[in-house]
Amino acid sequence: MASTFGISLCITRQAKPVGGRLMLEYQKSVAAHRIRLARRLKPSNTRCKIVRGMLDLQNPMRADNRHCAAGDWAFRRFLVPQYEAESPTARSATNTFSPQEYSMNATTSIAANAHSTWASGLNCTETDTQSALRFITCGSVDDGKSTLIGRLLVDSRSVMLDQLANVSKSGEADLALFTDGLSAEREQGITIDVAYRYFATPTRKFIIGDAPGHVQYTRNMVTAASSAHAAVVLVDATKLKWQDAGVLELLPQTRRHSLLVNLLRVPSIVFAVNKLDALESADKPETAGNAAKAFAKIREALQLFAEHAGITVTAIVPISALKGDNVVQATPNWCGYTGPSLLALLEQLPVTAAETEVPFAFPVQWVEKFSSSSDTSQGRRVFWGRVATGAVQPGDTISVLPSGQTAKVAQVLNHARVPRHVGAGHGAGIVLDREVDVSRGDWLLASNDAPSHFETTREIKATVAWMDDEPLVAGRVYWALHGHRWIKARVKRIVHSLDINTLEEHDATQIEPNAIGHIELTLQEPIAALPYSQSRILGALILVDTASHKTSGALLLNQ
Repeated sequence: MASTFGISLCITRQAKPVGGRLMLEYQKSVAAHRIRLARRLKPSNTRCKIVRGMLDLQNPMRADNRHCAAGDWAFRRFLVPQYEAESPTARSATNTFSPQEYSMNATTSIAANAHSTWASGLNCTETDTQSALRFITCGSVDDGKSTLIGRLLVDSRSVMLDQLANVSKSGEADLALFTDGLSAEREQGITIDVAYRYFATPTRKFIIGDAPGHVQYTRNMVTAASSAHAAVVLVDATKLKWQDAGVLELLPQTRRHSLLVNLLRVPSIVFAVNKLDALESADKPETAGNAAKAFAKIREALQLFAEHAGITVTAIVPISALKGDNVVQATPNWCGYTGPSLLALLEQLPVTAAETEVPFAFPVQWVEKFSSSSDTSQGRRVFWGRVATGAVQPGDTISVLPSGQTAKVAQVLNHARVPRHVGAGHGAGIVLDREVDVSRGDWLLASNDAPSHFETTREIKATVAWMDDEPLVAGRVYWALHGHRWIKARVKRIVHSLDINTLEEHDATQIEPNAIGHIELTLQEPIAALPYSQSRILGALILVDTASHKTSGALLLNQ
């Protein structure tokens, strides 16, 4: 019995698959296993698309899933992978992955995810270093992001022999091919889509997101960073003029990605200075010591930039993704660095703390009906979703947005349909004490005899990361996604745009593609919103083009 990531493969030795029917059955068995393995190990290319297609999580009117990242954003924010809530031992001992999971209709698949995918793990606190860590690799083009992930997978022994053989050329493995799975990515040698990989060490589990470095794919990077607990920003030492005197100038994409992960409140930001091994050569004695000099100069530039931009840096680590220096095993005193390896550092990083201090807020994702029930003492519908903030228990008074109706919570179910107190970050099913008109997209909010804890408003001020190919101008109308609710939004005013090189704010009449700025919007209907500094869920919106259905921008609400 061999088991990998919860997929069991049993090869019987009672009959050898030699010729005829036995060979055909053996080939079918291997093919079925490879399909299951691909679905488990390649969520960005296979599993995510299948699940998103069945659930139809977000925009019902979108015509092109390839260019609309709203579904990706919501999928990674609201449907935490089941892998995240299980222990490696339990996964390998009990879990199987049957093809029947993908033959369910839309309603059944939503119910299944409501019970299994939203599995509750440890409570996310500021000091939680045991839960699975979701982190991304980002930075400029060809800085070695895909190679770093491949090195982590290989050195942590998280790949199978046939996978290693598939990416090997002339006896040497091309580590970047572990994540660059699209044909266009392999042809051009670049990363386009966000690729997710899973691996575990004896002390922790990890979910890695390989974000693209090209400017035109910034939207994909923002999608991945929106739900990350940490970000590893790679810096290519060979592209910087570290030999020159004065302040070292960082690459624009390094600055842009660093600013974005900071705006998105990613708790831990690690700078990994890569390709330092290429600065020295045994055949050229005069190059000895270049790696240490370059790392010292680059570290100083990163510290100055972070201080100017208000970024809290967790660590700056010298690595060689190609050769493995300081990636999994620490290389003592290499480049004058005496700290832990990158993997050892990741094992100690905390996950994003659950927003338990904010009053209860719950975006309804799915309504389950029990029309045949004869119990009239309470409502006969269960409202499923994920608790965004606060906690809920029976007896709490809630208000429904946008209808404004109030009711009391009669019952709270966890992901396994067990009545239980449920807090922020976990899936829940809520039954009210009476029948109330609640649909997908509505919000259930904490309410007392006093006015609601949340102020509803139609006028908002926000920081925008603009990701459309066309500039953002005042007067345009977009679809805005808040939780699971779609409303129309009109751009009222462009306040200013941010220069990523000087970090200065300039008055502007439009926001250019892949730029960052501040805007004011008017919504068609009021929403219950909090500043993004208080809540990553209530303070976040997505703008979607009404004609092309492309995700155009990510909004972070201000005070």
